[in-house]
Amino acid sequence: MHLKDFAGILPLGDGSTASVEVLGLTADSRAAAPGFLFAALTGTKADGASYAADAAAKGASAIIAARNAALGDLPVPILRVDDPRHALALAAARFYGAQPATMAAVTGTSGKTSVVSFLRQIWAHAGLQAASIGTTGVVAPGRDDYGTLTTPDPVALHLLLKELADAGVTHAAMEASSHGLDQRRLDGVKLSAAGFTNLGRDHMDYHPTVEDYHRAKLRLFDTLLPKGAPAVIFADDAWSEPTVAAANKAGRIVLTVGRNGDFLRLKRLEHERHRQRAEIEFSGALYEVDLPLAGDFQMSNALVAAGLAMATGIKAETALAALEHLKGAPGRLDLVGTTRSGAPVYVDYAHKPEALENVLLSVRPFTTGKVVVVFGCGGDRDKGKRPIMGGIATRLADIVIVTDDNPRSEVPATIRAEILANAPRAIEIGDRREAIRHAIDLLGAGDTLIVAGKGHEEGQTVGSVTHPFSDHHEVRVALTGRAA
Repeated sequence: MHLKDFAGILPLGDGSTASVEVLGLTADSRAAAPGFLFAALTGTKADGASYAADAAAKGASAIIAARNAALGDLPVPILRVDDPRHALALAAARFYGAQPATMAAVTGTSGKTSVVSFLRQIWAHAGLQAASIGTTGVVAPGRDDYGTLTTPDPVALHLLLKELADAGVTHAAMEASSHGLDQRRLDGVKLSAAGFTNLGRDHMDYHPTVEDYHRAKLRLFDTLLPKGAPAVIFADDAWSEPTVAAANKAGRIVLTVGRNGDFLRLKRLEHERHRQRAEIEFSGALYEVDLPLAGDFQMSNALVAAGLAMATGIKAETALAALEHLKGAPGRLDLVGTTRSGAPVYVDYAHKPEALENVLLSVRPFTTGKVVVVFGCGGDRDKGKRPIMGGIATRLADIVIVTDDNPRSEVPATIRAEILANAPRAIEIGDRREAIRHAIDLLGAGDTLIVAGKGHEEGQTVGSVTHPFSDHHEVRVALTGRAA
C-alpha cells in the first residue's frame, strides 16, 4: 500500500507524500522497520514522540503524530492528526482489510470473557464458523491461543481479524475493556452488535472516578456501535439504567436481558451444585433451560450471550437450546476437582470486589458446610479495593486465607496487610502454593473451596519477573497428595 491509500484517515498535504510506500504499521519503535508507519502515541508512562527519531532511523516511511507533538527535524513525512490513536486504529483496519462479517463486542466489569466464550459456542452450535477474542486468548476452529491482554492493540487486533477472516471465520466476539475503548483500540472494528454485563469498582488506578470508568465503557455504544444496531444490556445491574439511557439516546436498538429484561426475561431459576434450571421468556413464549454451570452470574452471562446471538440472526430456539451445552470459560468458577470427602475446589478469576462477592454467593446455595476462600490482590493496581475485598470475603466466607496474587513491584506483605485491615479473622499465608494446600487440608464433607484472583493465568509476577504458576496445577497437586 501507499500513503494515498489512507486518504480520509491520514492527511496527505500537497500530495507529494501520496506515493510513499507503506509496508506495515506500529506504535512500538522497537518494531519499526523500513516502510513502516510509526504512530507516536502519548501513554501513561512514555511519549511516543520521544521515539520518533529512532523509528525514522530504522526506516519508518512516515510518522503519525498529534498536532502539538514536538518531533524536531525528521527526514520522513510527519502526518499530524487530532487523535493519533484513532488514526492508527482506522489505518490498521484499512491496511489489513478483512475482518469477520459479524463482529460483536462486550464490555462491563465482570463477565466479558464468559459472554464472548458463550457467544462463540452458541454461534458454533448453530453451525457457524465462530471465534472469541479476549483475556484468555483466541479460540477459533483449529486455533486456541493463550493470551493475557483483554483488548489487543489495534495493529495486532486487525492482523488477527484478517487471519480469522482468511481462515473462514464469519462470526467473532471480542472483549472491550475500558482501557481498549479509551485508547481507541476498537475504533476500526465494524461492529454488528454490542453487549453490556455490569459495572463495579475496577481500574481506579487508571480512571479517576467510577463515572469516568463508565463513560469509557459507553464509547462502545454511543461512538463505535452503528446507529440502529442492537445493544444487548443486562437489566439487573445498578448501572443498567444509565447504560440503557445512553444507548437509547445514541440511537441504538436496546435489548435488555435478565430478571428485569424486556427481550429475554428470566422468570425462574433453581440452583443445583453443578447446574441451574431456568425458565426464560421470549416474545411471550417460555423456554426451559438447564444451564450446566453454577452461579447466578453464569446465568446472567449466558443471557447476554444468547441475546447477542439472537440479535445477530440466531433463532431463539437455537440460541436457548445451545445454553444447555455451554462450557465455562477457563478459570471462571472452574471445578478443578474434589477431595475424597466430596468437597469441590473451584478456581475463579475474581480479582474485583463485585466478582469476589458474586462467586462466593454463587456457591453458598449448594454448600452445606463451610465456604473457604483463598485470595490476594495484585500490586501496582487499585489499592482502594483491597480492604473492600477483605470485608467481602469475611462477610461471605467461613474461612478466609489471604495470600499473594501478583505483587509486581510492591512489597507483598504490605498488600496483604491492607486486605487484612478489614479481614481480622483471616489466616495469612503469603506463599500461594502453601495457602492452597492449607485450604484443602481444612476441607471436610459439605465444604466448598474457592481459589480466587488468578483464574486462567499461568504465571505469578513478583518484581519484574513472572514465575510459572497455575492455580489449577497447584490444586490438582494438593488434591492428589492431601485429599481430606
